[in-house]
Amino acid sequence: MTLHETIKEHLKESMKARDEVRLRTVRGILTAFTNELVATGKKPQDVLSDEQGLAVITRLAKQRKDSIDQFTKGGREDLADIEKVELVVLQTYLPTLMTQEEIRPIAEAKIKELGITDKSKIGMVLGGLMKDLKGKADGADVKVVVESLLS
Repeated sequence: MTLHETIKEHLKESMKARDEVRLRTVRGILTAFTNELVATGKKPQDVLSDEQGLAVITRLAKQRKDSIDQFTKGGREDLADIEKVELVVLQTYLPTLMTQEEIRPIAEAKIKELGITDKSKIGMVLGGLMKDLKGKADGADVKVVVESLLS
């Protein structure tokens, strides 16, 4: 069963369990899946591949993180709390990401491979690393590690 089909099943389970938060979040995921299908020229009833589904859920999680940050800065903890709960549900569908400690040796190897010694070429390192670590590490963590290594 694909991720898309699994999430459709979770929608039914959430309805039966009357789990409002999970239901709202899963509906949002399915809406984003439909939008992605339409944007790629497919029919709304088609099913996304697992890779496409993970990309959509990753994007939704990133949006939640940004919203939490903005709501917290704006003093709206009530709205930030809603986003935090939804983020927890989204993260159940995502693979666990690498920590900064796990990223560091890979980043060091990439820097040696490219022969980069100064911070002006940070974009080359980040670009190469993100291709290697796509879906395995958060881009913000990768950036922090690379900046610390090149400073």
